[in-house]
Amino acid sequence: MELAVVGPDDFVLGFKLAGVRKVYGVEPDGLEAKVNEVLEDASVGILVVSTEDLQRLSHGLRRRLETVPRPVVIAVGAKEEEDLRTKVKRAIGIDLFK
Repeated sequence: MELAVVGPDDFVLGFKLAGVRKVYGVEPDGLEAKVNEVLEDASVGILVVSTEDLQRLSHGLRRRLETVPRPVVIAVGAKEEEDLRTKVKRAIGIDLFK
């Protein structure tokens, strides 16, 4: 499983410097297409996006991101409605935090 990061260049730069290989710097108008492309990549287990970018996605794509078991979508930024524990449990079917 690999980690993928999608967002503006200034958002993804730190991940690239940390050694994440699947880093995609995109303009706001190309965000949705790139997220869809990453969703089709079976090697991606975790997708990181900024909270602001997640809110910019269409309702249909956000709904899909909430329901697919993999990749686990992690929004970085302001507090999200669903915590990390719930996302991991949904993705792998086990509560690792117990």
